[in-house]
Amino acid sequence: MTGTPRFDLLVRGGLVVDGTGRPARPADVGVSGGRLTVLPPGSSSGSSSGSSSGSSPGSGAGAAEVLDARGRVVSPGFVDVHTHSDGVALLGPRGDDRSGSASGSASGSASGSASGRELVRASVLQGVTTEICGNCGSSLFPALPERLPAMRAETRIAFGGDVGAYADFAGFAAAHAGVPRANHLASLVGHGTLRAGVLGPVDRPARPAELRAMCALLDASLAQGAAGLSTGLIYTPGSYAGTAEVVALAEVAARHGKPYVTHLRDEMSRVEEALEEAIEISRRSGAALHVSHHKTAGRYAWGRTERTLPRLAELRAGGMDVTCDVYPYTAGSTALAAMLPPWANDGGLRALTARLGDPAQRDRMRRAIAEGVPGWENTVGNGGWDRISVACAPRHPRAEGATIADLAAAAGADPLDVAADLLVAEDGEVTIISHSMIEDDVRRVLAAPYAMIGSDGVPKPGGRPHPRWAGTFPRVLGRYVRELGLLGLEEAVHKMTGMAAARFGLTGRGVIRDGAHADLVVFDPAAVADLATFTEPLLPPAGVGAVVVGGAVVVRDGEETGARPGRVLAL
Repeated sequence: MTGTPRFDLLVRGGLVVDGTGRPARPADVGVSGGRLTVLPPGSSSGSSSGSSSGSSPGSGAGAAEVLDARGRVVSPGFVDVHTHSDGVALLGPRGDDRSGSASGSASGSASGSASGRELVRASVLQGVTTEICGNCGSSLFPALPERLPAMRAETRIAFGGDVGAYADFAGFAAAHAGVPRANHLASLVGHGTLRAGVLGPVDRPARPAELRAMCALLDASLAQGAAGLSTGLIYTPGSYAGTAEVVALAEVAARHGKPYVTHLRDEMSRVEEALEEAIEISRRSGAALHVSHHKTAGRYAWGRTERTLPRLAELRAGGMDVTCDVYPYTAGSTALAAMLPPWANDGGLRALTARLGDPAQRDRMRRAIAEGVPGWENTVGNGGWDRISVACAPRHPRAEGATIADLAAAAGADPLDVAADLLVAEDGEVTIISHSMIEDDVRRVLAAPYAMIGSDGVPKPGGRPHPRWAGTFPRVLGRYVRELGLLGLEEAVHKMTGMAAARFGLTGRGVIRDGAHADLVVFDPAAVADLATFTEPLLPPAGVGAVVVGGAVVVRDGEETGARPGRVLAL
């Protein structure tokens, strides 16, 4: 090659699925200065590198580097709209705490986990170029200064290490800026965090001055670039809030033109009632509505997507801006403490573990699960302890993979007592997997034209995390596109890219067009598949050959290159 290359990178010979839903077409894609140029197929010359996703510096006229995409699909990088990856990159390669200052960056001693690096890489290996965290009401910011030390102690449990707690989005972004990453990160403002950052983890309404403080903190972080407001209304302390409090906060999001994103107050027997509350919040506040990981879980709600989805379609037909996301599995994952009634968590984890040490309080919890509590989802009451398996219990690795019911049977004990003993021994740090859905409901939501894809991944060091963190996007393409034909290829890619980027204000991302950001995935539509399982949850997928972030190749031939062009996105 002579002269200055026209492109930094050329992706040549692929079938471009551009993220808009339009039909695939052969085209070459050039990258220069982190931006895309779409070229007619074969418009570049030069020898191929000989690898389906390999690169060869200097091959191809006018390009410093070439990716050979013959026989492959070239799509925009996938946008994972629902993650809990807020803190994993702030932990060391073995899941260790990073050293940092007292201002809120993570610090501490080794956790002993060896999965930190695997967790960080799992997302990008499946083609995710942008993660959106801060979901389900939980983020690492914002908080009043006097609340930060207590918040930092709580995040150690929630995120598996000292990842810090931050006054605002700018502080969160600054902490991540010190840690090179392969892909991009955006964050919502979590209502539960916001509430704890002003009131503390207490079961009472916010006073007027406290609500004003919450609104001010939210306004500041949204102005700095946070992506929207999220709630997790089954989780404490967010569940302690009434509808009016959430409306007031959603009004702030609406003024910024950013969405209200909600884990509904109930996804089980009262899912339709909870959906109506979300609709009311959206209407009263003026904020666009996005329903997180839409499901109808538990035996009393199976099949109810046949009612919730037509309701969402009706609202959209009437002009309401409402969307949802979904993951392609019938099991979810959350904290074991969330299986207990809301009052049990009043005061935070220290108060919870104190209650769990009191036999009378345990009996009260047992009765609440058996009889129900008004306004509480009650996952165990809707399913059973036999559907709750331990994903991560750092001090009790032998419990991982077993159900609470099996552990109780082996010990000759009551399941509630087994769960309580485990929580006390682990200082509340127990993650579970809940097998609570049926395939028909998952497929109905996947097929909804306004449903996008989110992994709901919980990348917490140690244990056996849900395989969705490593497998969601290849699973959609392999199982639901190629094998079952539930979705067309262009439709599925649109759900993973252009639709997601439009919902969350990722301007210039999620599409392949001239001038768009150079975030790309090259995959084999005949081979792409998830390989991660509940026993081996971090196995990389098959068929994802190359991933490009910001114009740099971060995955080549299915392996990381070591490039770290990712950054925190201010939206």
